Amino acid sequence: MTAETAGMRPATSGTVAAVCVVHTLHETGLRRNPVTAIDKRPVDGPVHVGELGLTGDRQCDTANHGGVFKAVYAFSQDESRRWGSELDRELPVGWFGENLHVAGFSPTDAVIGERWRVGDGGLLLEVTGPRTPCRTFAIRSEEDDWATRFVARGDCGAYLKVISEGPVASGDRIVVEHVPSHGATVRDLFTGQGHERVAAMLEQQADIAPSVADKAHRLVGRARKGESR
Repeated sequence: MTAETAGMRPATSGTVAAVCVVHTLHETGLRRNPVTAIDKRPVDGPVHVGELGLTGDRQCDTANHGGVFKAVYAFSQDESRRWGSELDRELPVGWFGENLHVAGFSPTDAVIGERWRVGDGGLLLEVTGPRTPCRTFAIRSEEDDWATRFVARGDCGAYLKVISEGPVASGDRIVVEHVPSHGATVRDLFTGQGHERVAAMLEQQADIAPSVADKAHRLVGRARKGESR
């Protein structure tokens, strides 16, 4: 099923406004994860994207970031600017730890399993799930109750896995090539809504990220338990 026949997303979603990789490792002051690679900054492209992410990038907390299902993180340019306005400060590109700073659409509203063709060099990415704010992110923000505020907003951005390797550069088009019919979005998983769509995802979607599958099962279980009362 294509994006057009699914009737859920336009064929062309938007563009890559910037490509970001780690700039400097920082100490966190945390015992469990003493160093963070959240300081991502724009780089000149093209940058090769392999199975585990962008060349030149790095993840330190590999229990919660990186790996096949979290190889690439995309965040919306509009949402970044909105937060900057709310916080009354300029947020540089990469402040959210994103690899792809995208324009023209919200990755949070992408469907789990949706596939993006990026640029003309063969890169194909698949949406795998939401980004959950961690303590390192909260420390970096220097904002009170940051994780709570980020969760309440609901625009978390999306993790992606690499289906076909290739280069990415600023200005590349992002074209949606496939949208699963179950319709469960990144936002559904992040906010705990749309349990019927999420249940359909569990039945229909192959190769779900383990953390996403676990969250989905808990969401559906809670909803069904409430319905049975």
